[in-house]
Amino acid sequence: MLPTITSDITKLLRQLIATPSFSREEERTGDLLEQFLRNHRAAPERKQHNVWARNKHFTPGKPTLLLNSHHDTVKPNQGYTRDPFAPDIVDGKLYGLGSNDAGGALTCLLGAFLYFYEHDQLPFNLIYAATAEEEISGHNGVELILPELGPIDMAIVGEPTQMQMAIAEKGLMVVDGLTHGRAGHAAREEGESALYKALDDIEWIRNHAFPMTSEILGPVKMSVTVIQAGSQHNVVPDQCRFTVDVRVNEHYTLEEVLECMQAHMQSELKPRSLRMRPSLIPLDHPLVRAGLAIGRSYYGSPTTSDKALMPFPALKMGPGDSARSHTADEFIYCAEIEQGISIYIQLLQKFHETLG
Repeated sequence: MLPTITSDITKLLRQLIATPSFSREEERTGDLLEQFLRNHRAAPERKQHNVWARNKHFTPGKPTLLLNSHHDTVKPNQGYTRDPFAPDIVDGKLYGLGSNDAGGALTCLLGAFLYFYEHDQLPFNLIYAATAEEEISGHNGVELILPELGPIDMAIVGEPTQMQMAIAEKGLMVVDGLTHGRAGHAAREEGESALYKALDDIEWIRNHAFPMTSEILGPVKMSVTVIQAGSQHNVVPDQCRFTVDVRVNEHYTLEEVLECMQAHMQSELKPRSLRMRPSLIPLDHPLVRAGLAIGRSYYGSPTTSDKALMPFPALKMGPGDSARSHTADEFIYCAEIEQGISIYIQLLQKFHETLG
């Protein structure tokens, strides 16, 4: 059965690569996924560009495990030397935009779902969900359909982790800062430079260390990534805008970090969102114990995913390498697809045993 699933999944992944699916433009890949599920006797449901299905013997009252990954991609960068939509296989590599992030995980999770789809003795339910807008942290992705899915007890979120277990993620908060000064002529002692005032705040950001460091995720990290001020060389700027990328470990809420920033900075600070929260699934959770039992290691991820939007324990795990994500000539090894399906199946089998 596994060779057949692997062949079908690889064919599907190549079709997905050949079909552009930029964030908010995932309709056609949604169609492919919906039809694939129908062709394999599942009963897909859909809302906008999100597609999901329940296992055949879904039973209310059993714990429910969500298998989730995304089918949107970023746009190809200018460094591509190959057609980003040509799913060519060369020297064991399947090339194409979204092959690694997160087409491999998306399709391998689907392969594992189909493997267990008709099992009638599972002590848990399965829901497979292929969702949209992950790359832009949009509101019309997994967040949109969670109310449709019913109670969820835990999840596996498919992202490229080399099939190791990312048990924790730093939260992400993007903060826009605005500093006010007073315009004046640069040749005279006039005005008050908003740029210089902003530099004082930026220096605080650069040097401040939050006291609680995570064993898994490390320290809270703040990085100023954008700054804009001034319009001409001889005018003291009366405004300065800057953007701060804030990565938060599990010891702090986003609100606590923002409150600390506001207490120490003179600039006006406005967070773009407080949705992408830090997360941690405990080492003694049955999913993690099952992964450890089959030889998987664990780590804390500095990057965010849809795991941040899930109000239940979630394990991030998938084939491919995060270092290849968003790079030119993106690829995934064909062997990683076969291995990904196999390890997901082993994980669910061991999880079955763990639950008894």
